Amino acid sequence: MMNLMHPSILKLLLATLFIMASCNNTPKQNTSIKEVIEQPSITITEVKKTEKKKSIIFFGDSLTAGFGLDEEESFPSLIQNRIDSLGLKYNVVNAGLSGETSAGGKGRIEWVLNNPVDVFVLELGANDMLRGLSLTETDKNLRDILDVVKAQNSEASIIVAGMEAPPNMGKDYVDNFKNIFHTIAKDYEAGLIPFLLAGLEGKPEMSIGDGKHPNAEGQKIVTENVWNVLKAYL
Repeated sequence: MMNLMHPSILKLLLATLFIMASCNNTPKQNTSIKEVIEQPSITITEVKKTEKKKSIIFFGDSLTAGFGLDEEESFPSLIQNRIDSLGLKYNVVNAGLSGETSAGGKGRIEWVLNNPVDVFVLELGANDMLRGLSLTETDKNLRDILDVVKAQNSEASIIVAGMEAPPNMGKDYVDNFKNIFHTIAKDYEAGLIPFLLAGLEGKPEMSIGDGKHPNAEGQKIVTENVWNVLKAYL
């Protein structure tokens, strides 16, 4: 009979026991779904910071809407391009509606102000003049619009775009119509663009052909008229 305590036999026995022990400690290869779900994990998330931009609302008629032109040719779009090129954090909202009168604007101002506003540019009154509407009503409607703006956001800056009537409407009418915008701007401590279409008088080549609405080149001149006043509020 072989002696189990022989040195060589003892070494073989110890080696076998070591291997068996090692196998018992080997991690499981078949992990259950529950175990996978419950295992802690590290997730790397990229956080993108979004800068909140202020808002400029251009509230007007076809002159603001860019009647007869592509949207990107309107002066509000050109103002947005200028703002972007300077790295200023403002979004421009073009709330122009062709054919709009001051009364029509009064009727839709609360809907437009569902958007936040930091700078409000009022450009209405030209269609009132072309239709021969009462200057008293035009004045009241424009003031009512600005009252709503101030009531909803007392911190909003206001700019009034001035308009002028053609000489054939008579001196009294021309003077009184022009004074509406200057007086309102003063009363509301607002900025004033003296005449939105300054520089286009007597230049039919700057209109789309109707002699009333600026073409793409004319919009560039209007843009400068607006920017000269607007830039101080940004």
